[in-house]
Amino acid sequence: MPDALSTRADALLAAATLGLVAVAVAAERPAAGGAALAVVFGAGLGGLVLCARRWPVPALLATAVAILLYYALDLPPVGVAAPAAAVLYRASERGRVVPAAVVAGSLLAVSVVARLAEGDDVGVVVGTQLGSEAALLLAVIALGDAVRNRRSLRAALIRQAVAADEERHREAARQVEAERLRIAREVHDTLGHTMSVITLQSAVAREALADSDPAQAESALAAIRSVSGSAMAELRATLGTLRREPGPREPAPGFDRLPALVDGVRQGGLAVDLRVDGQVDRLPAVVGSTVYRVVQEALTNVLRHAEATRVTVTVRATAGRLALEVVDDGRGSPAGRADGRGQGLRGMAERVALLGGTVETGTVRNGTAETGTAGAETGTSRSAGFRVAVSLPLAGVAA
Repeated sequence: MPDALSTRADALLAAATLGLVAVAVAAERPAAGGAALAVVFGAGLGGLVLCARRWPVPALLATAVAILLYYALDLPPVGVAAPAAAVLYRASERGRVVPAAVVAGSLLAVSVVARLAEGDDVGVVVGTQLGSEAALLLAVIALGDAVRNRRSLRAALIRQAVAADEERHREAARQVEAERLRIAREVHDTLGHTMSVITLQSAVAREALADSDPAQAESALAAIRSVSGSAMAELRATLGTLRREPGPREPAPGFDRLPALVDGVRQGGLAVDLRVDGQVDRLPAVVGSTVYRVVQEALTNVLRHAEATRVTVTVRATAGRLALEVVDDGRGSPAGRADGRGQGLRGMAERVALLGGTVETGTVRNGTAETGTAGAETGTSRSAGFRVAVSLPLAGVAA
């Protein structure tokens, strides 16, 4: 539907068409009856201009017929360019350039033939009148097409801007979601492991107090104090990032803190063997942090679910890859989760996937994973257990 501005523009074009016909008629000074009929035709041509926006081709054809009928009635000459210019412009502006050009060419051809048949001088008709009218018709058609192209370009630019803005909003939403998941993983890993160690050490302290062993109880309480202090430091760092507080941040735990993590679990009575092969002193920070979090989550699951007595953590670093395996001698997959995939394991897989690595988890029996891949021998005798195997690329990871 045309808006108010477009309607006013069409009205101005219609009035201009009527005005051009009226001026031409007035210049000829015809009889009163002829002048009135000519003005009626001018009003009709103006009305066709109003219709050209919605029905451009029918308006073109009707204008051509009206002009031919005008001259057939021997009304005062007004040319063919002036009465048809507005409709030709509007049709071109609506994308009907070819029909507009055909109608313009047809009108010019009929006009030339008629004038020559009436005996007008060939030089005047072809050299002057034809040239000026052809130039005017070509100009209005070109102008209408240029306006349409400019409008189309502006609309395309607006669509591109809208699409780019929507993409920015989607990307911002994706980043917010990714950050939310990252924070959820950090909080889960920190609190999950901490609470598991605190629960284990609390049980040790209770048994020690029951057995009148203050030294062991004190050791368990010290372990609780240490692990809770580390957890609080990590949580403060996470909250500081969320609040955008200035000042130094405590770095994320890396590979260098892995022995302390293992020692904290050992103090609770679970035997943990840590085996490290290869050059691990120069691991990229993000790889070291991922290894720490994977081992932390695996040991947390052992403490909470496995009912195990021994865990073996093996880290092997080669030229371009790091392999990590955590195997316990417990009861296998957590109860109620046949595939062993809980929230923590999903977070573990997400961390590893960010670095282009892979994770395999599942129950092992007699040293062999039930998934069909070979399980690493840990040197312990067991009939079942749970295995987490991670492979991380080292090449291309920023240090």
